[in-house]
Amino acid sequence: MNTQPDFNSISKSQKQNPPLPDPKTTTQATTQTTTKPIKKTNEKTLRMVQTAVLAAILIVMAFTPLGYLKIGTISITFLSIPVVIGAIMIGPACGAILGGVFGITSFIQCFGMDLFGTTLLGINPIFTFLMCMVPRILMGIFVGLIFRALSKIDKTKIWSFAVASLSGAVINTVLFVGALILFFGTSEYIQGFGKNFLAILSVLITINAVIEAAVCMVAGTAITKALSKTMKKS
Repeated sequence: MNTQPDFNSISKSQKQNPPLPDPKTTTQATTQTTTKPIKKTNEKTLRMVQTAVLAAILIVMAFTPLGYLKIGTISITFLSIPVVIGAIMIGPACGAILGGVFGITSFIQCFGMDLFGTTLLGINPIFTFLMCMVPRILMGIFVGLIFRALSKIDKTKIWSFAVASLSGAVINTVLFVGALILFFGTSEYIQGFGKNFLAILSVLITINAVIEAAVCMVAGTAITKALSKTMKKS
């Protein structure tokens, strides 16, 4: 009588009845698969909430003395600060959204709240809207991109915040004045500021641009650096 096991039968049996998977391994794999979409959803929701909060702060600043410092004929704005914070902490897309909010508040002030803007609105409403919107949106995008690029090479993790914050005010001033010259440079109103291009620039860009840049750099750096440390700890 042959008592040796039939290996062919055993092999066929194993193929027909494969071993059951380990319940622990299956549970872990399922948990990891379901956790990833939840994490992404939570992060997206958090970014939306943060953007909404910064937009609300920007709107409050725009229509209260918190957003503007007026000394005689000089008007200094601090509205670029929330845009800079959002662009650095959340990204260029958030910067663009906040820049758009900044632009909308600026355009609203052209309806009798700001003499300079009201005058430009009377000359050409479409150009005034573009002048208010486009520079601020581009500012938010550029600040976010500048910070992303600098953060990759910044070993101190300080000057990337400072340079990006400073760039916000500088880019805002350069693009806004550039749009103003482009759209209204030939108008009698702007021509009345000076006989030539340099004379007009000397009127448009005064000490207010320097103060805006300094405040934006100091406040933006301090706030974004503090928020960065807080977010890392949490």
